[in-house]
Amino acid sequence: MEDFRRTYLRLCKESGVEPQESMVARLQGGGAQGSSLDLSGQSLSAETCSVLARAFQRDTVFTEVLLSDCMLSEEGAKVLLSGLSGNTTVKVLDLKGNNLRLTGAEVLGKLLALNKTLRRLVLEWNALGVWDEAFSLFCDGLASNSVLTQLDLRNNQINHHGASELALALKRNTTLQVLDLRWNNVGLLGGRTLLEALQQNKSLTQLEMAGNNIPSDTLKALEQTSGHNSDRQSGLRESRSRTQVLGKEIQILKEEKGRQFLNLMETIERQREEMGRSSGSASIQVGQLQEALNERKSAVNSLTAKLQMTEAALALSEQKYHNLGELLTRVKFEKEEQRERQSRERRKEQEDNALREGKLLRETQNLSDAKVQLMNKVEELEHRCKSQQQQVFELKQELTNSSAELKLQLAQAEDRLEMEKRRSKQALQDSASLRQKEVEQLNRHLEECERTLQERIFKLEGQRIQLEEELSKARAVCMTERAQAEEELGRVRALVRLEEQEHVSSVEEKLRCMRCSLQEVQLHSSQQKQTISELQAKNSQLSVGVDGLRHRTEELQQDLSGKEQEKVAAVSRVKVELQEQIGHLQAERTAQGGLREKISALEREIKVLSSSHREVLLDKESEMSSMLEKLRLKESEIQRMREDEANRASYLQSAILTYVQGSPLGHYSSPKK
Repeated sequence: MEDFRRTYLRLCKESGVEPQESMVARLQGGGAQGSSLDLSGQSLSAETCSVLARAFQRDTVFTEVLLSDCMLSEEGAKVLLSGLSGNTTVKVLDLKGNNLRLTGAEVLGKLLALNKTLRRLVLEWNALGVWDEAFSLFCDGLASNSVLTQLDLRNNQINHHGASELALALKRNTTLQVLDLRWNNVGLLGGRTLLEALQQNKSLTQLEMAGNNIPSDTLKALEQTSGHNSDRQSGLRESRSRTQVLGKEIQILKEEKGRQFLNLMETIERQREEMGRSSGSASIQVGQLQEALNERKSAVNSLTAKLQMTEAALALSEQKYHNLGELLTRVKFEKEEQRERQSRERRKEQEDNALREGKLLRETQNLSDAKVQLMNKVEELEHRCKSQQQQVFELKQELTNSSAELKLQLAQAEDRLEMEKRRSKQALQDSASLRQKEVEQLNRHLEECERTLQERIFKLEGQRIQLEEELSKARAVCMTERAQAEEELGRVRALVRLEEQEHVSSVEEKLRCMRCSLQEVQLHSSQQKQTISELQAKNSQLSVGVDGLRHRTEELQQDLSGKEQEKVAAVSRVKVELQEQIGHLQAERTAQGGLREKISALEREIKVLSSSHREVLLDKESEMSSMLEKLRLKESEIQRMREDEANRASYLQSAILTYVQGSPLGHYSSPKK
């Protein structure tokens, strides 16, 4: 954008830095378009990075910053990332191919710890995993971050130590959803630590681990755990949507009930107004009658002469008054009867309401008992999972202890073999020097004999070296039957030593005899020929024994490999079963949480309805005669709503029971029932 170019030029002028022409041309040519700043492939100096850091500190309009292949120096990367730490607008940051190492990893850790808006971070083709301490700081920042959802760490030379630090960060992080670790050097140990971290992390739904020298079973387990996490997230989203729908339905029901209550209150107010009007008309009529009586009194006072007529009129009026009194008593008696009927009907309705409330309380009690039973089942299943996890942990400890002991035994055996090699070589060299000196004094015939003996000795040494190499190759596999193999090797070594000592002593005796007398040279040569034939026979026997040992070691290797495969398969099966059980348990927990919320909502609605009905009954006892029909209609509607809610609760309970019985956990728990 033109505004950002002007800001860049102004900041360069303020800081006294010469602006890069390529940078200005890139900004003019469309490097900053919309909400994206693309400086990929642009070489950025440390001064330019400081200016950009000052610009980013002012919350620019850019939400995406692309700085791939910019050849950032350690100082430039430090300044630029420090400027981005306080930015609140950038959501995507691409730092691909910038060779970030020690300082870059540390500053990235601070960036992740301080920045609260960054959602996606691309760090492909860097070297963050070379320095373990710096990468641990980066992982600490990732652990404390609460907004990042996508992280790309391809080709960053991350080893198993870095993977362990990353696993610790994943155990604490709760927002990261996509992690790409392809083409690193994580290895078997790193894969296992990441697998343990994924068992605790519930937010990571996609993990790429190709090209890390990880066995296929570990990769499958990682894929399964990430798949479980994605399924869990989708289930949570579905449950949230369902809860929103139910909340909306409940809100609609509440609004309808509020409207009905308002209508009821309006009708009551109308009736009050009508009663006020009727009382006003009655008072007017009473006034008119009073005026008529006054007129009659004035007529009586004025017409005293007409007493007979007035007396007759008075008698008639008294009779009428008596009739009116009887009519009033009849009306009062009828009103009292109506009041008694109304009081009886109210009592009946109150008793019916009490019975309905008792039924509802019993139903809620039954639902609470079912909930307690489900909670007990969940606790039993959690206890099983914990026991199985403890067994797996004990098996892992036993494997680590046995591997450490076998490594120690291997080191001791190697030291012993090296000592024996040195001794045998020293003895052979001494005997060879003595033989060479004495043979030079004797004849060429003896020299040839000694040379043949030396060649055979070298052959024996070559065979020993081959045996030692084969034993070194078999060390990693021969873990369980190492004691027997060491005993057999010790016996073979003792035999070889005895044979060498006997051979050296016989040769020395022969040489001494040749020194004493030249006449016995032929005899010594014949004896040497005999000893050579014996040595050949012994060599043939030794070769046969070595072949037998080779076959034995091969059989041991095959047995060990078969046992290791069985152990790995058993551990993988146990892990898969545990993961499945954990997934089922979590699904049951979510379902139970939904049931609890629905039960609590139903209880609250029942309480609200009961309280509202009681208040209406208490407040409107004087007006029950006119509102009985409307109240009956409302009670029928409320009863229908309660029945619908009870049917929904029963449907949900039956669906959960069928789900639990149909799941593998239900099959396991059914015999105990």
